[in-house]
Amino acid sequence: MPKVILHVDGTTIEQEVKDNANLVVLAGTRQLPKLKYGCGMGRCTKCTCIVINGADSLAPPNWKEEKMLGEKVNEGYRLTCQLTIQQDIEISQENITIQAPKKKSAYQA
Repeated sequence: MPKVILHVDGTTIEQEVKDNANLVVLAGTRQLPKLKYGCGMGRCTKCTCIVINGADSLAPPNWKEEKMLGEKVNEGYRLTCQLTIQQDIEISQENITIQAPKKKSAYQA
């Protein structure tokens, strides 16, 4: 079983998860209660993390992550709601202040 190391709110949590686990689903069922998250669908950026170790075992960022995080994906930022955990990973949600891009109205060019 993969191990997740999460740095959040000044604490470090280490927890084993099932193969192919989604961290936001685990947080929603109180199995990873300190993980910060919002919509669970890649639209709000509240679950943004930076991958410290284990990025090579993750699928490349998808279009939702690229749209919401922009160039930050090249710096190791990811949306935890879009990650499937298959191997050990270490992530941090410390001091992250990413804002979701503002939606354009139908009246904007």
